[in-house]
Amino acid sequence: MEIESSSPRNFKLYDQLQLLEYQDKYVITSVQSLDQGFSIGRRDGNIEPINDETCAGSPLKTSKIYGVAGTIRLLAGIYLLVITSRKEVGTFLGYPVFRVMSMKFLSCNEALRFSTSQEKKDEAYFLNLLRIVEATPGLYYSYETDITLNLQRRYKFAEGWMSKPIWKQADPRFVWNRNLLEELIEFKLDGFIITLLQGKLKLKSSLATITLVSRRCTRRLGTRMWRRGANLDGDTANFIETEQVLEIDGFRSSLLQIRGSIPLLWEQIVDLSYKPRLRIINNEQQPRVAERHFLDLFQRYGEILAVDLTDKHGDEGQLSAAYVAEMEKLPYVRYVSFDFHHVCGNSNFDNLQILYDQISEDFEKQSRYFLIDAEGNTLEEQKGTIRANCIDCLDRTNVTQSFLAQKSLTIQLQRIGALSSIECISMFSEEYGKFRSLWAEQGDEVSLEYAGTNALKGDLVRFGKQTLGGIIKDGMSALSRYYLNNFQDGVRQDALDLISGRYIVNRNSPSPFLLNGFESLSYLPVASALVIGGLTLTSFTLHQAGRNAQHYVTTVFCAGVTAGVMAVVKANGRQFCSRPRLCGLL
Repeated sequence: MEIESSSPRNFKLYDQLQLLEYQDKYVITSVQSLDQGFSIGRRDGNIEPINDETCAGSPLKTSKIYGVAGTIRLLAGIYLLVITSRKEVGTFLGYPVFRVMSMKFLSCNEALRFSTSQEKKDEAYFLNLLRIVEATPGLYYSYETDITLNLQRRYKFAEGWMSKPIWKQADPRFVWNRNLLEELIEFKLDGFIITLLQGKLKLKSSLATITLVSRRCTRRLGTRMWRRGANLDGDTANFIETEQVLEIDGFRSSLLQIRGSIPLLWEQIVDLSYKPRLRIINNEQQPRVAERHFLDLFQRYGEILAVDLTDKHGDEGQLSAAYVAEMEKLPYVRYVSFDFHHVCGNSNFDNLQILYDQISEDFEKQSRYFLIDAEGNTLEEQKGTIRANCIDCLDRTNVTQSFLAQKSLTIQLQRIGALSSIECISMFSEEYGKFRSLWAEQGDEVSLEYAGTNALKGDLVRFGKQTLGGIIKDGMSALSRYYLNNFQDGVRQDALDLISGRYIVNRNSPSPFLLNGFESLSYLPVASALVIGGLTLTSFTLHQAGRNAQHYVTTVFCAGVTAGVMAVVKANGRQFCSRPRLCGLL
């Protein structure tokens, strides 16, 4: 174990590792301390601390790696996840932070050759999911500090907390690989246990340093359409804690905001339509879900101001009305409804001032910010936070949070003395432009993780209005979302359920794939070919109809067949979409 000698003493992970590949095992050691490391059997996945005999003989291959992210057990045995490349993206509170650029699963088993035919098919699907996991975007970590804790919580912990292993310091809600760390923790490999944060960490430096950290919760991890609303415990989809940290002249301050799906049981199942219908799930536990959700938030963040940005008509309006009904039962939470599309439209970003006027008293008092001076004395505490949501908790939510963050930044700079009482950040065009870009890039990253595309309405954040280029970009992103939601996200959801431990692989359980008789991926190409072929043939015969009356009959027949196929596909739209096969919605 390697610990810095500075005061307070901070725990530090081994940051230079080598992977030795032998015929029967993998050996991972620290370059700084060659006697520190462990081996894992390539036949059985057994982990053992290294000793004098571990590295006897010459390895088949030696390579450099940058961390061990954990292990997972599938049907054939254990797979070890290692970080194969990284990029330093800056510092967080003075500590270097890295982004994972590539990862790789190493097979530590030989049981597959003894498996049944069905088990081999299942393992092939699971391995495909692991390849999706290897490409997971937006994973960050530090060897010297935990980045899952916000500034205020860090300063409230008892002295000596930072000397504990980093995985013990971490907020488990935001540890992306928490489920993968069990065996490393069991073998007390503290110096090798990296906690990965999925989200966004972006820095802007000038006279002041602004760090924007978005921490994605793993409790209801998933893709846009397959993880909506809340589960029975009140954990919501796309729950993200965003912290804006300001460092200037020895002062450190931070603003916390949170977002998350509407905390009810609801779904929006893809069915090939552009905008699938929203449906509230009828469940006897429904009345308790919002209560459980906000009670948890109250215990963690203090007073909560819930800002609902959804439309007040159509399906969104019905869901919003159900949300209002539940919020009326929670007197300790202030709920504010703000129809973003109606008030702000596509270009009236400044109309968010109407929302701010409604919540400014709460925002500037209960949800103010956290501030410490150069000596570590607490000058301000954030006693609550704003929880914002739209339907996806992406586009409208990000625009609104960036607006509130701008307001808070001005207040903080005035409090520190960097701005006068009549100045605001928006008066300084260059700095304000960088600030807006910071939030726009953060919105893109969060959207990529949940929806698979950049955020919509990014121009509102960057420029305060929409541009022609932005409208075209939003249109392309909307089409990409449609494709991903319908034809890829089911498999991606399975990968997330597997890696997060929501689905546990068990050789004694029936294959999850035998329970699904309809294979959407095999039927979709046939249906698509029939529709496209029918349209092509109809067009061709229609063109020929003017020359030969008999072609009219052929044209009508082809058109009828094509219309029939299209009707069948539309009526069974859900069956032709990629859907999760491992876990249910709740």
